[in-house]
Amino acid sequence: MSSAALAAPLKSPDAFRTISEVALELDVPQHVLRFWESRFVQIKPVKRAGGRRFYRPEDVDLLRGIRGLLYSDGLTIRGVQKVLKERGLRHVAGIGRGATPDAMVIEKIVFVEKPVAEAAPAKKRAPHLRAVPSPISLPFFDEEPGIDEKPAPVKPGLAAEERYKLKTLLGELEGLKRRLKTARRGL
Repeated sequence: MSSAALAAPLKSPDAFRTISEVALELDVPQHVLRFWESRFVQIKPVKRAGGRRFYRPEDVDLLRGIRGLLYSDGLTIRGVQKVLKERGLRHVAGIGRGATPDAMVIEKIVFVEKPVAEAAPAKKRAPHLRAVPSPISLPFFDEEPGIDEKPAPVKPGLAAEERYKLKTLLGELEGLKRRLKTARRGL
C-alpha cells in the first residue's frame, strides 16, 4: 500500500468510495474498473460533477465478486456475464462478500499441453476437414502471362490494389505455414 493510502483516515463501511480507493482495495488499475463498467451493465457508480465516480458498498461487493470470478476462478468476461444473467447480481455480490457459492463452472479457460509422440501414426482427417494444396493456386493469383501467352480473362471486380493485398496476405500465410512446419519438426 502507498503511504497516502495508509495516511488516509478509515471510512465507515457504508461510505461511498472513489475509484482510486476501490482500485487500491481490489488491487486492479482504475482503467480496469472503467472497462468493467463498459462490459457489465450492473456496475453503476454514482457520478458527480466532473464525471467523478463514487462507488456504494454494494458496488464494491459486486466488483470484488467480478474480480474473484475473473482472476481466481478463471472465468472469461462472457462467463461472468453469463453468471450475472443466470444467477443474478446478488449471487456475484455475495461472492464478493465472501459467501461460498454453489459449485459452478462456466467457460473456464484451461490449457493442457499434450505430449507429442515421436513416430505417431498419421491420424485420419475428419471428412469435413481437408488439406489446402501448397502453394494455393487461385485464378487471381496466377502469374502474369508471358509475351507469347494469351492473357487470362480479367475477373470483374478485382482491382490491382486488392490483388496486391491478397498476394501479400498469401505470402504471410505461406510464411506462417513454413514456421508451423518447422516448429512441429522441432518438437
